[in-house]
Amino acid sequence: MTPIRLPNSVAPYLGTLRSALLDALAVVAPTSCVGCAADDRALCAACALELRPRLERGRLPDGTALVTALRYEAVVRTIVLAYKEEGRTDVARALAAPLAAAIGFALSTAPSATRHPRPLQLCTVPTSRGAFRRRGYDPVRLLLRSAGLPRTADVLVPTRRHENQKLLDRSAREQNLAGWLRARHPLSGQEFIVVDDVITTGSTLAEAVRAIREGGGDVVSAVALASTPKLFGNFAFTGF
Repeated sequence: MTPIRLPNSVAPYLGTLRSALLDALAVVAPTSCVGCAADDRALCAACALELRPRLERGRLPDGTALVTALRYEAVVRTIVLAYKEEGRTDVARALAAPLAAAIGFALSTAPSATRHPRPLQLCTVPTSRGAFRRRGYDPVRLLLRSAGLPRTADVLVPTRRHENQKLLDRSAREQNLAGWLRARHPLSGQEFIVVDDVITTGSTLAEAVRAIREGGGDVVSAVALASTPKLFGNFAFTGF
């Protein structure tokens, strides 16, 4: 099939056409901006700008490399919360872009990339059954699909239930998650990038890394869509 090439004279009008189509859609299915509640857009132009990747890197307590795409504050926090807790999956593609940028950087800097051609696998932290029933989707996996990234490796399974992490401090979070995950099967010779949505203290990602390594695999990097301000009091981050 021959690709269709648009005349140069048409290109300047594509943005206007897109805006007109969005306006027409808003009449049929009214919505509001997730970030600021402005009418007629799932994400207005101003709020969309807040999702431009702000890649930052650091390390988990065990030394695993960490890359984050956004800071979980202000408009970003509002958008992510709406996506995760209010069913606003209409912003999945917008959130997928910065996450993909962080994963791309992690892939490009992974030491295994220069050692051999074995592809790195993406692995997500399992969501609880209760959370999946409440939402109807796995937030991280939906973002990865929206970004067009390869299907994630389904290698981790919970060994038990754990308490809600939100009200726990860093020490309590680590104790709460200790031994929570295990590898589904032997992972010898396999390498992974572990992906999560929001990282606060790093306890969840650290537990996933431990489980993979205990199962015989290796983790070359951890990646998160957004990091909370609290995180920067725990780890030394270096901006790009």
